[in-house]
Amino acid sequence: MERMERIEKVAVLGAGVMGGTIAAHLANAGLEVLLLDLVTPELDAIKGAKPAALFVPAVAARIRVGNFGADAAKLRECDWVLEVVVENMAIKKKLLAETVVPNLRPGAILSSNTSGLSVNELADALPEALRPRFLVTHFFNPPRYMRLLEIVPSRHTDPAVVAGMAEFLSRRVGKGIVFGKDTPNFIANRIGVYAICNAMRHMVDLDLTVEEVDAVAGTATARPRSACFGTADLVGLDTLRHVARNSWELLPKDEERDVFRLPVFVDTMVEKGQLGNKAKRGFFRKEKGEGGSQRFYYDHGTGEYVASKKPRFASVEAAKGIDDPAKRLETVLSGHDLAAELAWRNLRDTLLYAFKRIPEIADDVVNVDRAMRWGFNWELGPFEMLDAIGVPRFVERARRDGIAVPEALARVERFYREEGGRTQFHALGEGAGWRDAPMPARAVDLAILKRSGGLVDRTAGASILNLGDGVFGLEFHTKMNAIGADVLATAQRAVKRAEAEGVGLVIANQGAAFSVGANLALLAAGIAEGDWDEIALMVRNFQRATMAVKRSKVPVVAAPHGLALGGGCEFCLHATAINAHAETYMGLVELGVGLLPAAGGTKELALRAAAIAEQYEIDPSPFVFRNFMTIATARVSTSAAELQAMGFMRHGDAITMNPDDLIHDAKQKVLALAVNYRPPAAAEARAPGRSVAASIRTQLWNMRQGGFISEYDEHLGQAVARVITGGDVPAGTPVSEDYLLELEREAFMSLCGERRTLERIQHMLKKGKPLRN
Repeated sequence: MERMERIEKVAVLGAGVMGGTIAAHLANAGLEVLLLDLVTPELDAIKGAKPAALFVPAVAARIRVGNFGADAAKLRECDWVLEVVVENMAIKKKLLAETVVPNLRPGAILSSNTSGLSVNELADALPEALRPRFLVTHFFNPPRYMRLLEIVPSRHTDPAVVAGMAEFLSRRVGKGIVFGKDTPNFIANRIGVYAICNAMRHMVDLDLTVEEVDAVAGTATARPRSACFGTADLVGLDTLRHVARNSWELLPKDEERDVFRLPVFVDTMVEKGQLGNKAKRGFFRKEKGEGGSQRFYYDHGTGEYVASKKPRFASVEAAKGIDDPAKRLETVLSGHDLAAELAWRNLRDTLLYAFKRIPEIADDVVNVDRAMRWGFNWELGPFEMLDAIGVPRFVERARRDGIAVPEALARVERFYREEGGRTQFHALGEGAGWRDAPMPARAVDLAILKRSGGLVDRTAGASILNLGDGVFGLEFHTKMNAIGADVLATAQRAVKRAEAEGVGLVIANQGAAFSVGANLALLAAGIAEGDWDEIALMVRNFQRATMAVKRSKVPVVAAPHGLALGGGCEFCLHATAINAHAETYMGLVELGVGLLPAAGGTKELALRAAAIAEQYEIDPSPFVFRNFMTIATARVSTSAAELQAMGFMRHGDAITMNPDDLIHDAKQKVLALAVNYRPPAAAEARAPGRSVAASIRTQLWNMRQGGFISEYDEHLGQAVARVITGGDVPAGTPVSEDYLLELEREAFMSLCGERRTLERIQHMLKKGKPLRN
């Protein structure tokens, strides 16, 4: 096969939880999906899935449903058929032989979503002509949110099919691809489940509780917040037991096979239906009471649930507040308490196990590290952890414990390095040495770019980068990319630099969040001290920065991802265009802290409502009300697909599925816009005026009387209404953009002087959630 055919229509066989949510995510990617099962499935289960499987409900229109008996012939229309039925070899073979093979069109791809059955055994059961087009494509649950997809070819699979599916699933579906081998449970489940099983053993040996283990085995040691037992609850204890048993039964030569034999208490929990989150009880459960919900953990010694004790360990406390996961890990491991001992034992065993699995489960360390980061949400993969600890130090400490360390590991100094602007990894086995880590052609790594000559200007909070081809980049790099004076000043310099020396600017970063907005801690301090002049200057500087973006003489494209809240959202609203990652959660959330958007956000939604009304010569009220409610309810999108309906994204804006492609795609949009770019003229609108503001105030009064909002919510809503309707003017009065910005500033400063606003800000800083006062 020279070239894989284009994929636009996909059949998913099996409409259980996994099959249904895979079908949903393929529809999210814009594909036409045929979903079949023994009995024709209902789409309501997919539409109501939690967490949401669809970007927006309308995406479900791309999914057709049917059953294996009546609709098998429709497989002939499909470019790719994906089998997702129960993990039973006999059932899978029967479905493939009786339903798929007779109806698969020539050239179509066939794959299985098995999590550990032999791909070679499945392939050998297929007709010889079909085997080159068959492979495993193992999605992780939930498919929309888990980035990992393991591709496992059989001995017969055409390499062109492997490469073509990897490219398609990466770019179109947004997946992070790793290449596994025909071994039980492939890469991520093999290492991840080993780490969990091993942690259980050390928990018993050290007489720790599941709650104490999770205090250590989470973010403190560069692993997910769900840690060990929280992850087990998320996956399901029945699923965990199945994968562990599968490993034990199918790995007779594994030197640590017995680790996969779970403690008896896990069997007891499964038999009692204590399966984790799906049963609302597992290793943890919550109970609602008069004082709110209370958390309990499972006591593995007594089999009873015990009220949470919120354990604290000195080594874990010392790591809190450290952003760098490598330094966090190093801090915990250097401790001298039980937490540090557990962390060392569990990671020692897991990292050694991962090292010994190459080349058994994967050809190189890169595939293993990516599998654990993308499939189990580890912040660092096993070999990145070894680098963080220091390989020689790790070897020495393990040997002091009396642990046999492979000589091949003792000869390694480190597993990763940078050379000539490329990340290289240490290859093991035959041909050992340094090789370039495989990277998608469109991937941009800002950290490497900066270290290899791409840094133009830098301050503590932001950097200006050279992205090539005359395109500059503005990168935020504060904690959660909060925006302060430093970032605002750098943003204005970035625009000037792009205007003077380039063709455009991309606003992007690769932090956990695009930006959570203004630095609330600084604002709270200013309010508490009554430093009104400084606060007023901050608001003006914020507006100057966003307006510099809007009035730039060259196109500016914002590339948000993750959280883009408050001021982060306002930067995006003022960009020439937005190229968002699919999982972008954007909103103007200022009312949650007793304020209103004052970096041009309220002004921008006022202008957009007026522009729609003027374009179609219709009443602006519905659009004003929509945009008012967006601000008043502090609504945050649940995906980038919602942003157009919210009025944040416009025609011509784009969505990227794979985060690795985001900056590349935003840069390409800048280059396309730059060809015939004309800066926007100064904006002016006809204000809806006091009559529409009065209607909004009436609605607010009714909501307060009905108990839906508080008195202060009503007060805040009235402040937003005044700005978004253009102030106390007759309907149709022409108002300028600068006038609306002034209204924003006045309202913002007035609200800063309110005691209840300061209470809301302080509550958010302390509790991380809004206060309804």
